[in-house]
Amino acid sequence: MKKFLLGTVALVALAAPASAADLAARPYTKAPPMVAAVYDWTGFYVGANGGWGSSRKCWDAVPLGIFIGSEGCHDATGGVAGGQIGYRWQAGTWVFGLEAQGNWADLRGSNDSLLFPGIFTNQSKIDAFGLFTGQIGYAANNVLFYVKGGAAVTADRFRVSLTGTDTVVATTNDDTRWGGVVGAGLEYAFAPNWSAAIEYDHMFMQDRTYNFTTNGAGGFPAGLFFGTDRIKQDVDLVTVRVNYKWGGPVVAKY
Repeated sequence: MKKFLLGTVALVALAAPASAADLAARPYTKAPPMVAAVYDWTGFYVGANGGWGSSRKCWDAVPLGIFIGSEGCHDATGGVAGGQIGYRWQAGTWVFGLEAQGNWADLRGSNDSLLFPGIFTNQSKIDAFGLFTGQIGYAANNVLFYVKGGAAVTADRFRVSLTGTDTVVATTNDDTRWGGVVGAGLEYAFAPNWSAAIEYDHMFMQDRTYNFTTNGAGGFPAGLFFGTDRIKQDVDLVTVRVNYKWGGPVVAKY
């Protein structure tokens, strides 16, 4: 019996290596492909903006439509703040959009009249503006460069004051002026629904002619015709923007 058990153990020991050699090699499994997240700019968005603006204004005296002379120019500068709402859709690397923007503004400026130096000062202010634009952009994943263009509107005030006293003696009706705008921006999506941008815009506003009347200050009776000026205006804006977008999630690309 003992010899039989020893013989069996010996046979098992000899057979084990041969059986292991007969086993097939473990098949090679290819690693899963890398998945890259691609940002999709498609969707509605709403946001806020703030920055700085400058409006160049030149006054010409034109009573009865006759050019008398230039009264000079000035820059009305100050801060702006507001919001925007829009929609974008992405086709490949191209992004198209529509946007409406409304801003409070405090762009003020003045200059001594060249026709009445030391007597009268021309003053202007933009209280607010709006932009209604279309956009075309190029996206590199979550970075978007875009250009825009469309219509612009400003809320303007114009005054004439006594130089040195700042007493307003003549005014016009507050005016809403329409024109055009072009701009460009660079936007970065730092989260699935959030992005930040810096944008420059130039507004081309039409020339407008205004009649000034006295307001009863500075020794002038109220309601008298004071003068007529043709005022040229354009506006430059630099703003920082933050947007929140919904729709168009980040998609996976293999």
